[in-house]
Amino acid sequence: MLYEYRRYSIVPGKRAALSQRFEKVTVPIWEHHGIKAVGFWEPVVGLSNELHYLLAWDDMAEREARWNAFQADPEWKSKRDQSEASGPLAARIYNELWTPTSYSQLR
Repeated sequence: MLYEYRRYSIVPGKRAALSQRFEKVTVPIWEHHGIKAVGFWEPVVGLSNELHYLLAWDDMAEREARWNAFQADPEWKSKRDQSEASGPLAARIYNELWTPTSYSQLR
C-alpha cells in the first residue's frame, strides 16, 4: 500500500473556489477513475492558505495508471480550465509518496 500526501498552497482569496472544485468536480471524477481519497484537512494552527489530503494506492503502477487517466480526462481538463479562468487556484502543489511502517495503523 502507498499513500500520497498532497499539499496545496492556495492563492489568496481562492480557498472557497478550490474547495468547491474538489467537492463538486475533482472528487467525483476521481471516483470515476477509481482514485481513493483517504481524507482532506485544513489547518487549524499554522499556514491558513493550505489544503492537505491523502490518496491511497495499491502500488506505484496503480498510481501511475489511474493518475495519468485522470489527468488526461477531457471533463477534468475542461472543468479545471473553467475554474481557473480568472487565474490559478493553487500557487504551488507539493506531493510525497509514503509507504506504511510495520507499526502503522494505516496499511
